[in-house]
Amino acid sequence: MPPPVQSAYKRIAQPTAGENGYQARQSGKSEILPTGWNGFNGKPLESDIQIDHDVEILVRDGVRLYVDVYRPANSDKKVPAVLSWSFYGKKYSALNMLPMTTWHCCVKPSELSGLEKFEGLDPQIWCPRGYAIVSVDTRGAGHSDGQICVMGSQDAEDGYDVVEAVARMDWCNGNVGMAGNSALAISQWFIASQQPPSLKAIAPWEGSGDIYREQFCRGGWFSMSNFDLIAKAIVRGPENSGLEDFEEMYRRSPVSSAFWEDKRADISRVKCPVFIRGSDVSSIHTMGSIRGYLEVPHDKKWIQWGSKQEWYELYSVPESTTELALFFDRYLREKHNGWEKTPKVRWSALQFGDREAIDDIVLEDFPVPTTEYKEFYLGDNKLLSPSHSLTTQRISYDSEDRHSFAEFNYTFEKPARLIGLPKAVLYMSCDGHDDFTVFVILRKKDKNGKDLMHLNFPFDATPVKSIDEIPESEQASLNLHLGSVGILRASHREIDESKSIHPQFPFHPHKRQDKISPGTIVKLEIGIWAMGVDFEEGESISLRVGGQYPSIAEYKSFSRPRPEHELNRGKHVIHCSEEHPSALILPYI
Repeated sequence: MPPPVQSAYKRIAQPTAGENGYQARQSGKSEILPTGWNGFNGKPLESDIQIDHDVEILVRDGVRLYVDVYRPANSDKKVPAVLSWSFYGKKYSALNMLPMTTWHCCVKPSELSGLEKFEGLDPQIWCPRGYAIVSVDTRGAGHSDGQICVMGSQDAEDGYDVVEAVARMDWCNGNVGMAGNSALAISQWFIASQQPPSLKAIAPWEGSGDIYREQFCRGGWFSMSNFDLIAKAIVRGPENSGLEDFEEMYRRSPVSSAFWEDKRADISRVKCPVFIRGSDVSSIHTMGSIRGYLEVPHDKKWIQWGSKQEWYELYSVPESTTELALFFDRYLREKHNGWEKTPKVRWSALQFGDREAIDDIVLEDFPVPTTEYKEFYLGDNKLLSPSHSLTTQRISYDSEDRHSFAEFNYTFEKPARLIGLPKAVLYMSCDGHDDFTVFVILRKKDKNGKDLMHLNFPFDATPVKSIDEIPESEQASLNLHLGSVGILRASHREIDESKSIHPQFPFHPHKRQDKISPGTIVKLEIGIWAMGVDFEEGESISLRVGGQYPSIAEYKSFSRPRPEHELNRGKHVIHCSEEHPSALILPYI
């Protein structure tokens, strides 16, 4: 059942015909789009597709949800269904969304039909393969009744009911799967944890699994991230509908609560086969994909770590469709096609600069069992050293200045491959404040000490030949990755080892704020999001520690100013000595 706490909601705009693909309700209407149809000036249809518009599904509390069903036309053969589940609007497509992004995320209009729900599978591709694609307006979205609950148990219960209702439809073979990126991936963790009997396989590609710890309150530091943009530009619902107000819920409880804990999926309850994709380059989903792989309790799980932006990988890399089809053919169509021989773990090693990543590295497991976790101590001359500093160091930065940070470097004497979970252990104090937030980022430098970035698309898909050609106005987290980031608010430093997925990535319960007397030194263990990076002899890794978000952060114009009492103020001090061994731990394989 939903948690015993009342959510705050904010009003959202009502849909209008023609906006975000919206159409007035068409309950009971079916139509066939013929082969060659190209109504959105995208990718023509390869086969006839029947669309059943606004099919009504009643969930357990009587709320009416509406779905569109895309399925092979003129066929009596029962087919499996794949759900596209989100509150974005069931006719809101990638063709609607991608023009908002830099370079349209390098996805060409000719690679989309416009029938795809944004971040979901395209019926143009999947219906000819013998699948039905079911696009859902979740509770409170589009025409559906109720208020929009973002993930959590209410959304999951609705998902259970819709999975089972779809499985009973006369065209369905009884097998249902789920697929999609981001919001469409996050929802899979929650719904699969409810164990609907007809949900036979899921493919959460780039999906977080803990809304508090991985999106809105990383390390106890609140950020609306891109959610204000989503609320204002994308989400639409009936006149009486609203969207959960995360900013207000954080104001009510800045520490974890029944509301926030309901936004953490219990991945240990997932029983069906799982095909996970993730990457270093996501600013939201990296650790949800990692936890998903580690906590799914069975061996029918696969993870493929990519090097490219998720929408590009979904829509513009043909191999993505080929692999997903093998997975779904095995578990939704029950074909014995050798899918089980697919390596369980495949990874990418980013090269940074103008060099393409090395993809499809087969690993024994993740983290690699033979990983050597090397400890580098912060100290003299802004270096990372394998040995403790012989002198006591107090290294400070101005926490209010984004360009002020403490930096420590290590230059590789021979080639190295780092894949896994890095961690910073910092002894810190703040003289003028009883709390402070620390941000760390790992940057790669070339042999001349230049900071490098990774391009999230193949160069031949972009309008540039070098990263240096990208103007600052076109630098966004969707197209550039600076390095893996860790965040921790000092008052949230408590660790629950019983819930940590790995010693390198501590679990912070965030149940209370343990404020600090000004000037008191505290130990902060900061789990840094997963990395996969190659280094050549003479290249360097840099640990930067500062008081402001250190990577590319967009959407600032959509979020209100942060509360004064949560802002960093004054100098932060890093303490380095034998008594206070501040260090960076790196995963060598």
